[in-house]
Amino acid sequence: MSANTSTTVSDGFSPEERAAMKERAAELRAEGRKGAKKADGLQAVLDRIAQMAPEDRALAERVHVAVTAAAPELSPKTWYGMPAYANADDKIVVFFQDSGKFNYRYSTLGFQDTANLDDGDLWPVAYALRTWSAAVEKRVIELVKAAVA
Repeated sequence: MSANTSTTVSDGFSPEERAAMKERAAELRAEGRKGAKKADGLQAVLDRIAQMAPEDRALAERVHVAVTAAAPELSPKTWYGMPAYANADDKIVVFFQDSGKFNYRYSTLGFQDTANLDDGDLWPVAYALRTWSAAVEKRVIELVKAAVA
């Protein structure tokens, strides 16, 4: 091949995934600080929600209110650039991924392995979220309460 020939080699990560990894690296560096970690976490979540598109922001705000009301023992923080809520061991229990994060047609309410949602050999750990309603709010609160029980 000549020196002028260029080939594009993909490392398998999309620009959105690379951005999420950079956000997570910054979060890990920030977590190294002592002191105002919880206040910083809340502010980071609020800042991230404020950056979302209007439809996603409205959902994220409602999720934030529902999670913090249903499980005040969880601490808000960002996780891979997403609003998330951690237990006393600083392990993520629940997170919100806005549809704009990876250009999905829906937002996601997800639960990590620390959530107590086990139901036999198969159970859901992520839910598509398109609009907010009283029924959605009730289900989110039920899930969050079960996750921390």
